[in-house]
Amino acid sequence: MGSGHDHGHQAGRAKDRSRLRLVLLVTLSVAVVELVGAFLSGSLALFADAGHMFTDTAAIVLALSASYVATLPASPRRTFGYHRAEILAALINGVVLLGVCGYLAYAGVVRLLDPVAVDAPQMLAFAAVGLVANLVSVSLLATRREESLNMRGAFLEVLSDAFGSAAAIVAGLVVLTTGFDRADSIASLAIAVLILPRAWSLLRDCVSVLLEAAPPGVDVEVVRRHLAGAAGVTDVHDLHAWQITSGMAALSAHVTVTDEALDSRGVGQILDELGECVASHFGIDHATFQVEPESHRDHEPGEAHL
Repeated sequence: MGSGHDHGHQAGRAKDRSRLRLVLLVTLSVAVVELVGAFLSGSLALFADAGHMFTDTAAIVLALSASYVATLPASPRRTFGYHRAEILAALINGVVLLGVCGYLAYAGVVRLLDPVAVDAPQMLAFAAVGLVANLVSVSLLATRREESLNMRGAFLEVLSDAFGSAAAIVAGLVVLTTGFDRADSIASLAIAVLILPRAWSLLRDCVSVLLEAAPPGVDVEVVRRHLAGAAGVTDVHDLHAWQITSGMAALSAHVTVTDEALDSRGVGQILDELGECVASHFGIDHATFQVEPESHRDHEPGEAHL
Protein backbone atom coordinates (compact mmCIF):
# COMPACT_ATOMS: atom_id res chain seq x y z
CA MET A 1 0.00 0.00 0.00
CA GLY A 2 2.87 2.37 0.73
CA SER A 3 5.06 1.67 -2.31
CA GLY A 4 3.59 4.43 -4.47
CA HIS A 5 3.97 6.81 -1.56
CA ASP A 6 7.66 5.90 -1.25
CA HIS A 7 8.25 6.45 -4.99
CA GLY A 8 6.64 9.86 -4.64
CA HIS A 9 9.01 10.71 -1.79
CA GLN A 10 12.03 9.67 -3.87
CA ALA A 11 10.96 11.84 -6.81
CA GLY A 12 10.28 14.74 -4.45
CA ARG A 13 13.71 14.42 -2.87
CA ALA A 14 15.36 14.53 -6.31
CA LYS A 15 13.66 17.89 -6.92
CA ASP A 16 14.66 19.03 -3.44
CA ARG A 17 18.32 18.21 -4.03
CA SER A 18 18.37 20.09 -7.33
CA ARG A 19 16.97 23.21 -5.69
CA LEU A 20 19.22 22.90 -2.65
CA ARG A 21 22.34 22.72 -4.83
CA LEU A 22 21.41 25.97 -6.57
CA VAL A 23 20.54 27.68 -3.30
CA LEU A 24 23.83 26.50 -1.79
CA LEU A 25 25.79 28.11 -4.64
CA VAL A 26 23.86 31.38 -4.39
CA THR A 27 24.02 31.56 -0.58
CA LEU A 28 27.75 30.86 -0.34
CA SER A 29 28.57 33.40 -3.05
CA VAL A 30 26.49 36.16 -1.48
CA ALA A 31 27.82 35.40 2.02
CA VAL A 32 31.35 36.07 0.78
CA VAL A 33 30.24 39.27 -0.97
CA GLU A 34 28.39 40.55 2.11
CA LEU A 35 31.30 39.71 4.41
CA VAL A 36 33.61 41.81 2.24
CA GLY A 37 30.99 44.56 2.26
CA ALA A 38 30.70 44.43 6.05
CA PHE A 39 34.44 44.97 6.50
CA LEU A 40 34.51 47.78 3.94
CA SER A 41 31.46 49.61 5.29
CA GLY A 42 31.79 48.79 9.02
CA SER A 43 28.12 47.72 9.14
CA LEU A 44 27.10 45.33 11.93
CA ALA A 45 23.80 44.55 10.21
CA LEU A 46 25.63 43.58 7.04
CA PHE A 47 28.16 41.55 9.03
CA ALA A 48 25.33 39.83 10.90
CA ASP A 49 23.57 39.00 7.65
CA ALA A 50 26.81 37.65 6.17
CA GLY A 51 27.44 35.52 9.25
CA HIS A 52 23.88 34.27 9.11
CA MET A 53 24.33 33.32 5.47
CA PHE A 54 27.53 31.40 6.24
CA THR A 55 25.54 29.56 8.90
CA ASP A 56 22.86 28.93 6.31
CA THR A 57 25.47 27.54 3.94
CA ALA A 58 26.38 24.91 6.52
CA ALA A 59 22.69 24.27 7.20
CA ILE A 60 21.93 23.75 3.52
CA VAL A 61 24.87 21.35 3.25
CA LEU A 62 23.31 19.43 6.14
CA ALA A 63 19.89 19.47 4.46
CA LEU A 64 21.35 18.33 1.16
CA SER A 65 23.34 15.56 2.84
CA ALA A 66 20.27 14.44 4.78
CA SER A 67 18.22 14.27 1.58
CA TYR A 68 20.81 11.91 0.08
CA VAL A 69 21.06 9.82 3.25
CA ALA A 70 17.28 9.48 3.43
CA THR A 71 17.29 7.67 0.07
CA LEU A 72 19.44 4.84 1.42
CA PRO A 73 17.49 1.57 1.58
CA ALA A 74 16.15 0.07 4.77
CA SER A 75 18.11 -2.70 6.45
CA PRO A 76 17.30 -5.43 8.98
CA ARG A 77 18.67 -3.13 11.68
CA ARG A 78 17.14 0.12 10.40
CA THR A 79 13.78 -1.08 9.17
CA PHE A 80 12.49 2.42 8.35
CA GLY A 81 15.66 3.33 6.49
CA TYR A 82 17.22 6.74 7.13
CA HIS A 83 14.18 8.98 6.80
CA ARG A 84 14.82 10.47 10.24
CA ALA A 85 18.09 11.95 8.93
CA GLU A 86 15.96 14.75 7.48
CA ILE A 87 14.50 15.50 10.89
CA LEU A 88 17.94 15.54 12.53
CA ALA A 89 19.19 18.00 9.89
CA ALA A 90 16.17 20.24 10.46
CA LEU A 91 16.76 20.05 14.22
CA ILE A 92 20.38 21.18 13.79
CA ASN A 93 19.16 24.02 11.57
CA GLY A 94 16.79 25.16 14.29
CA VAL A 95 19.48 25.07 16.99
CA VAL A 96 21.87 27.04 14.76
CA LEU A 97 19.18 29.65 14.11
CA LEU A 98 18.70 30.12 17.84
CA GLY A 99 22.46 30.57 18.23
CA VAL A 100 22.46 33.23 15.53
CA CYS A 101 19.64 35.03 17.33
CA GLY A 102 21.67 35.10 20.53
CA TYR A 103 24.75 36.50 18.81
CA LEU A 104 22.81 39.20 16.98
CA ALA A 105 21.07 40.25 20.18
CA TYR A 106 24.38 40.57 22.05
CA ALA A 107 26.28 42.36 19.30
CA GLY A 108 23.34 44.64 18.56
CA VAL A 109 23.03 45.80 22.16
CA VAL A 110 26.79 46.44 22.42
CA ARG A 111 26.79 48.57 19.26
CA LEU A 112 23.57 50.30 20.32
CA LEU A 113 25.27 51.50 23.51
CA ASP A 114 28.48 52.40 21.70
CA PRO A 115 27.59 53.23 18.06
CA VAL A 116 30.17 52.96 15.31
CA ALA A 117 30.13 54.99 12.10
CA VAL A 118 29.27 53.03 8.94
CA ASP A 119 29.74 53.71 5.23
CA ALA A 120 26.08 53.87 4.20
CA PRO A 121 26.51 53.83 0.38
CA GLN A 122 28.66 50.69 0.48
CA MET A 123 26.31 49.11 3.00
CA LEU A 124 23.35 49.76 0.70
CA ALA A 125 25.08 48.37 -2.37
CA PHE A 126 26.13 45.10 -0.74
CA ALA A 127 22.79 44.64 1.04
CA ALA A 128 20.93 45.12 -2.25
CA VAL A 129 23.01 42.38 -3.88
CA GLY A 130 22.22 40.12 -0.94
CA LEU A 131 18.50 40.84 -1.12
CA VAL A 132 18.26 40.01 -4.83
CA ALA A 133 20.17 36.75 -4.35
CA ASN A 134 18.10 35.78 -1.31
CA LEU A 135 14.86 36.36 -3.19
CA VAL A 136 16.12 34.04 -5.93
CA SER A 137 16.80 31.37 -3.30
CA VAL A 138 13.38 31.90 -1.69
CA SER A 139 11.67 31.39 -5.06
CA LEU A 140 13.62 28.16 -5.62
CA LEU A 141 12.51 26.65 -2.31
CA ALA A 142 9.03 28.15 -1.89
CA THR A 143 7.15 25.44 -3.80
CA ARG A 144 8.80 22.63 -1.80
CA ARG A 145 8.73 24.12 1.70
CA GLU A 146 5.71 22.06 2.84
CA GLU A 147 7.05 18.75 1.55
CA SER A 148 9.32 18.04 4.52
CA LEU A 149 10.70 19.63 7.66
CA ASN A 150 14.11 19.42 6.07
CA MET A 151 13.03 21.63 3.15
CA ARG A 152 11.05 23.85 5.46
CA GLY A 153 14.18 24.43 7.51
CA ALA A 154 16.18 25.36 4.42
CA PHE A 155 13.38 27.66 3.22
CA LEU A 156 13.20 29.45 6.57
CA GLU A 157 16.95 29.94 6.50
CA VAL A 158 16.94 31.77 3.15
CA LEU A 159 13.72 33.63 4.00
CA SER A 160 15.29 35.02 7.16
CA ASP A 161 18.32 35.98 5.05
CA ALA A 162 16.04 37.99 2.77
CA PHE A 163 14.56 39.81 5.77
CA GLY A 164 18.07 40.44 7.03
CA SER A 165 19.16 41.99 3.75
CA ALA A 166 16.00 44.11 3.66
CA ALA A 167 16.65 45.31 7.22
CA ALA A 168 20.23 46.21 6.27
CA ILE A 169 18.94 48.22 3.30
CA VAL A 170 16.50 50.15 5.50
CA ALA A 171 19.23 50.81 8.06
CA GLY A 172 21.58 51.98 5.33
CA LEU A 173 18.99 54.42 4.02
CA VAL A 174 18.40 55.81 7.51
CA VAL A 175 22.13 56.27 8.14
CA LEU A 176 22.60 57.84 4.70
CA THR A 177 19.75 60.33 5.06
CA THR A 178 19.89 61.16 8.78
CA GLY A 179 23.34 60.13 10.04
CA PHE A 180 21.71 58.04 12.78
CA ASP A 181 24.37 55.30 13.10
CA ARG A 182 22.39 53.37 15.71
CA ALA A 183 20.03 52.33 12.91
CA ASP A 184 22.64 49.73 11.98
CA SER A 185 22.47 48.17 15.45
CA ILE A 186 18.68 48.33 15.49
CA ALA A 187 18.61 46.48 12.17
CA SER A 188 20.76 43.66 13.60
CA LEU A 189 18.35 43.35 16.55
CA ALA A 190 15.41 43.30 14.12
CA ILE A 191 17.05 40.41 12.26
CA ALA A 192 17.26 38.48 15.53
CA VAL A 193 13.57 39.14 16.25
CA LEU A 194 12.59 37.94 12.77
CA ILE A 195 14.57 34.71 13.07
CA LEU A 196 13.48 33.67 16.57
CA PRO A 197 9.83 32.58 16.00
CA ARG A 198 10.78 30.62 12.87
CA ALA A 199 13.58 28.84 14.69
CA TRP A 200 11.29 28.00 17.59
CA SER A 201 8.56 26.69 15.29
CA LEU A 202 11.02 24.47 13.44
CA LEU A 203 12.46 23.07 16.68
CA ARG A 204 8.97 22.40 18.05
CA ASP A 205 7.95 20.42 14.98
CA CYS A 206 11.20 18.43 14.95
CA VAL A 207 10.80 17.48 18.60
CA SER A 208 7.20 16.47 17.92
CA VAL A 209 8.36 14.02 15.24
CA LEU A 210 11.20 12.65 17.38
CA LEU A 211 8.81 12.12 20.32
CA GLU A 212 6.46 10.33 17.93
CA ALA A 213 3.50 12.60 18.57
CA ALA A 214 0.42 12.16 16.41
CA PRO A 215 0.79 13.72 12.92
CA PRO A 216 -0.55 17.27 12.51
CA GLY A 217 -4.28 17.23 11.84
CA VAL A 218 -4.73 13.63 13.02
CA ASP A 219 -6.93 13.19 16.09
CA VAL A 220 -6.33 9.66 17.36
CA GLU A 221 -9.78 9.48 18.96
CA VAL A 222 -11.41 10.42 15.66
CA VAL A 223 -9.38 7.69 13.94
CA ARG A 224 -10.51 5.23 16.60
CA ARG A 225 -14.16 6.10 16.01
CA HIS A 226 -13.77 5.69 12.24
CA LEU A 227 -12.20 2.26 12.63
CA ALA A 228 -14.73 1.21 15.27
CA GLY A 229 -17.51 2.13 12.85
CA ALA A 230 -16.34 -0.38 10.24
CA ALA A 231 -18.64 -3.36 9.67
CA GLY A 232 -18.03 -6.15 12.17
CA VAL A 233 -15.57 -4.17 14.33
CA THR A 234 -16.33 -4.34 18.06
CA ASP A 235 -13.23 -2.74 19.56
CA VAL A 236 -10.09 -0.79 18.63
CA HIS A 237 -7.17 -0.69 21.06
CA ASP A 238 -3.40 -0.23 21.15
CA LEU A 239 -3.90 2.52 18.57
CA HIS A 240 -0.77 4.55 17.77
CA ALA A 241 -0.16 7.22 15.14
CA TRP A 242 3.17 8.93 14.51
CA GLN A 243 5.42 10.38 11.79
CA ILE A 244 8.43 8.53 10.44
CA THR A 245 9.49 11.83 8.90
CA SER A 246 7.50 14.87 7.80
CA GLY A 247 4.83 13.81 5.33
CA MET A 248 5.19 10.10 6.18
CA ALA A 249 2.54 9.26 8.76
CA ALA A 250 2.24 5.74 10.18
CA LEU A 251 -0.38 3.97 12.24
CA SER A 252 -0.79 0.68 14.06
CA ALA A 253 -3.78 -0.78 15.89
CA HIS A 254 -5.32 -3.94 17.28
CA VAL A 255 -8.83 -4.36 15.88
CA THR A 256 -11.32 -6.81 17.35
CA VAL A 257 -13.97 -8.10 14.92
CA THR A 258 -16.83 -10.54 15.26
CA ASP A 259 -16.26 -14.16 14.36
CA GLU A 260 -19.14 -13.88 11.90
CA ALA A 261 -17.40 -11.03 10.05
CA LEU A 262 -14.20 -13.06 9.79
CA ASP A 263 -16.12 -16.08 8.49
CA SER A 264 -18.11 -14.12 5.90
CA ARG A 265 -15.50 -11.59 4.65
CA GLY A 266 -12.13 -13.00 5.65
CA VAL A 267 -9.12 -11.23 7.14
CA GLY A 268 -7.91 -9.94 3.76
CA GLN A 269 -11.08 -8.00 2.99
CA ILE A 270 -11.26 -6.57 6.50
CA LEU A 271 -7.65 -5.39 6.28
CA ASP A 272 -8.38 -3.75 2.92
CA GLU A 273 -11.37 -1.91 4.40
CA LEU A 274 -9.43 -0.70 7.43
CA GLY A 275 -6.50 0.44 5.29
CA GLU A 276 -8.80 2.30 2.91
CA CYS A 277 -10.49 3.95 5.89
CA VAL A 278 -7.33 5.56 7.31
CA ALA A 279 -5.88 6.31 3.86
CA SER A 280 -8.95 8.10 2.50
CA HIS A 281 -9.99 9.94 5.67
CA PHE A 282 -6.61 10.73 7.24
CA GLY A 283 -4.01 10.37 4.46
CA ILE A 284 -2.14 7.59 6.30
CA ASP A 285 -0.75 5.04 3.86
CA HIS A 286 1.59 3.22 6.25
CA ALA A 287 -0.88 1.36 8.44
CA THR A 288 -0.50 -1.95 10.27
CA PHE A 289 -3.49 -3.74 11.78
CA GLN A 290 -3.67 -6.78 13.99
CA VAL A 291 -7.09 -8.30 13.44
CA GLU A 292 -8.37 -10.31 16.41
CA PRO A 293 -11.53 -12.44 16.53
CA GLU A 294 -13.92 -11.49 19.28
CA SER A 295 -13.61 -14.98 20.70
CA HIS A 296 -9.89 -14.30 21.29
CA ARG A 297 -10.53 -11.13 23.33
CA ASP A 298 -10.31 -12.92 26.68
CA HIS A 299 -6.74 -13.97 25.82
CA GLU A 300 -5.56 -10.39 25.36
CA PRO A 301 -3.43 -8.90 28.19
CA GLY A 302 -5.36 -6.41 30.27
CA GLU A 303 -3.01 -3.51 29.46
CA ALA A 304 -3.55 -3.99 25.73
CA HIS A 305 -7.00 -2.40 26.01
CA LEU A 306 -5.80 0.84 27.58
